[in-house]
Amino acid sequence: MINFRIIARALSQVLILEGLFMAIAGLVSYIFRESEAYSFLYSAIITIVTGVFVFTPLRDTEKTCGSREGYIIITGIWILLCTFSTLPFLFSGASNSFTDAFFESMSGFTTTNATVYKDPGALPHGILFWRSLTQWLGGMLTITLSMYILPVTKTLNIQLPTSEFSGQVTDKIHPRVLKAAKILVLLYAGFTLAEVVMLIIGKMSLFDAVCHAFTTISAGGFSTHSNGIAAFESPYIRIVITAFMFFAGTNLALVYFYFKGDRKKITGNNEFALYSILTVGFSIIVAALLFTETGNTAGRSLLSGFFHVVSIITTTGFYFEDYTLWHTSALFIIFLLMFSGAMAGSASGGIKMIRLLIISRTNRKVIKHLLHPEAVLPVHVDKKTIPGGILLNLMIFFALYLITVCSGAIVISFMDYDLITSLSTSASIVGNIGPGIGSFGPFSDFSTMPVAGKWFLSLLMLLGRLELMGVVILISGSFYKN
Repeated sequence: MINFRIIARALSQVLILEGLFMAIAGLVSYIFRESEAYSFLYSAIITIVTGVFVFTPLRDTEKTCGSREGYIIITGIWILLCTFSTLPFLFSGASNSFTDAFFESMSGFTTTNATVYKDPGALPHGILFWRSLTQWLGGMLTITLSMYILPVTKTLNIQLPTSEFSGQVTDKIHPRVLKAAKILVLLYAGFTLAEVVMLIIGKMSLFDAVCHAFTTISAGGFSTHSNGIAAFESPYIRIVITAFMFFAGTNLALVYFYFKGDRKKITGNNEFALYSILTVGFSIIVAALLFTETGNTAGRSLLSGFFHVVSIITTTGFYFEDYTLWHTSALFIIFLLMFSGAMAGSASGGIKMIRLLIISRTNRKVIKHLLHPEAVLPVHVDKKTIPGGILLNLMIFFALYLITVCSGAIVISFMDYDLITSLSTSASIVGNIGPGIGSFGPFSDFSTMPVAGKWFLSLLMLLGRLELMGVVILISGSFYKN
């Protein structure tokens, strides 16, 4: 039987933490002398009181749970966070409907750069800070849940982290998993602080620097300005953001080993090599296309190529140019990269590099096996043999991912959107990128999307963030049987 007391206890603690972060956003609003500070105060009180009310009678409940409880907790965390995150938007008047507030919250916590606001730059500072903070928290959750939840569940069956199979499963960061999670959080916060300092050096305001650091490190993409990074003409700022987007797309575990002096962990990592090669290679190709086809200078073409390729491949969704106006060849590359994602162990969405690497090597093995039917041809990553069960799971995930994107495109097309808009929007939302091609490009918003469409896209964001398999398992009838 599913132990709902354990589930309720875990989710109540999450609510209490969310309420505390709401209070921080309220403090920011108070510093800027905005009336919205009271909205955050009321929201924080409601959220914390609800969490304490549920937690108090369950505080002595056992902490260890099974895999089924783990699945429900992981999914429930995002749904609950997004539901209560609507309160500041609604109380402040920033959103006039629960649908819009929930969509914005889901986009935040799933680190999807999709917004219903036509002019985000006109929003109060407190709301802008809260939007950025939700993405930062969502990115942290994505990275750390695997380190904190999985040991408690006594299983490695939860798909959020294990389906990614980072290639580092046999390398322990620390003997105690909780301490390892703390290390990852410190690295995450350290990268954030480092970017804040670098952006301030580039003469970005403290508020803008903090908000953009939040949404860069989390691969989120929310901006405090309506035209995104185009609001900052400084090449230095754009280079800094590009660099930190790339860092955000790496496996933080590898970064930890690198800082410990074990540099072979990252230099000899197959996934990191693929991530670097594809990023640099496609950036140069796009830059060359922009140079020859748009008349931009070589420097601007290189900056634009690297910035937007890194932004899409890491699923951040930042932009400073309308790439939908680019030549078809460059635009097609951007579309293909919407499926990729960066490295496992990052806050990035998408399919992930490790899956692409294993699938490509599996396909190569299949071709060789056709030529040599009697040969035993295992698939290796980082000199480790990939078990057949993982290969099967990856193939199932890949098929489910493509089916989800195509199904999403069909549903969107029923709302009277063209093929390009439907397909790119579905790919972008499932990949937790945000801006697509067509009607919902980088300088567009989702305010015109019908109410039903916003709820459907919210579901796609959740599916993308929870790695599809976890949600599929939850809706399976056998999941709830003894």
